[in-house]
Amino acid sequence: MKLLEKDFAPNQRGTVKIIAEEPDDVWLLYNLITIGDVVTAETTRKVHLESTKNTSSRVKLALHLKVTCRDFQKDSSTLRVHGRNLEPNQHVAAGSFHTLTLERNKPFHLEKKKWSPQAVETLAEVTDDSSFSSSDANLLVVVLQQHQAEIHLLGKQVTTRCSKIEASSSSHSHKKSSSSSSNMFFREVFVAFMKHVDFNIVKCVVIAGDSDSNTSISPTIFRRFLLSEAKRLKIKCIEENKSRIVVVGSRCNNDKGNCDFDLKEVLSDVTVMKLIKNNELGLEIRTFKELWDMICNNSDRVCYGARHVESAHEMNAIETLLISDDLYRNEDTEMRKKYVSLVKSVKESGGKALVYSSMHVSAPQLAQLTGVAAILRFPLPSLQDMDEDDDHAWI
Repeated sequence: MKLLEKDFAPNQRGTVKIIAEEPDDVWLLYNLITIGDVVTAETTRKVHLESTKNTSSRVKLALHLKVTCRDFQKDSSTLRVHGRNLEPNQHVAAGSFHTLTLERNKPFHLEKKKWSPQAVETLAEVTDDSSFSSSDANLLVVVLQQHQAEIHLLGKQVTTRCSKIEASSSSHSHKKSSSSSSNMFFREVFVAFMKHVDFNIVKCVVIAGDSDSNTSISPTIFRRFLLSEAKRLKIKCIEENKSRIVVVGSRCNNDKGNCDFDLKEVLSDVTVMKLIKNNELGLEIRTFKELWDMICNNSDRVCYGARHVESAHEMNAIETLLISDDLYRNEDTEMRKKYVSLVKSVKESGGKALVYSSMHVSAPQLAQLTGVAAILRFPLPSLQDMDEDDDHAWI
């Protein structure tokens, strides 16, 4: 979602110009636009020419509708806004009722008499959190294995693999020395690394690999190569930020010498956690780890499953709500409304709510817990006795 223009202040009248880019953006607009708002957008209408009643053509015009209702069309990812036209033009009279269809890549203006704190928060979500790009990432992880490397960008809610580098057959040929072949491989990784790293955004770079490996492919050796190349090529951004490039070792999990790295293991490393502790990614990882530890050691202070979580909320017991993006932005409109309402209600009750993208490093474990869980303010052993046959019965 792009915010093209902005002219408003909280609790005052104001206008924004927005363009939806992704299907999910349209749903977020459905939550932003309310009855009484004014939506202005270009559309086409079929009109009769003055020269003859039997001839008509379609003309482009702008409508200024005071919203009376709106309908979200999930199949086409469009939003139909119905309302009364406020400004007359050559073809449309003032006061007549019309419909505008808001869809992707179609800009429009939205005016509110009063931008409430809730509307401001929704606008921030629409324009900042609706999609992930490298500009959202504050951690870059390089995962090294014997004949391949992966580069991951991690940020708020999302983990994405942005590059996979396979060692060319020539780079690990037996005819070449071990040092020469590893250097060829490292140069390929170096090129990919430079394409994705931006130290104005990325707060930390983690190089993960088998530190105990006897081969020349190890995170420590690659870090040394990285700094050496940066010095040779006079790449100041790396030289000036070398303290933010750290090495994390991991164990090989098979007999062939190839390491199967778990990003959760990398991110739980003490050094890494210290580096990301003050950003959103660190908060999300720490919160999920706290939830998981409580499930194992203090189960009365946590709950999961829709019925249990809703019951805990009714008792104002939720300290932190964890919910998967698959539920929070569910394709079923009614289910989606329920979970959006739950998140909003938890925040209004003084609790916190974290939405975990399906690409988040903790997403698979949260999915095992039905996609919704909560850390409680106080123990609720009575929840353990509830019927769990239908976790989504309340939905």
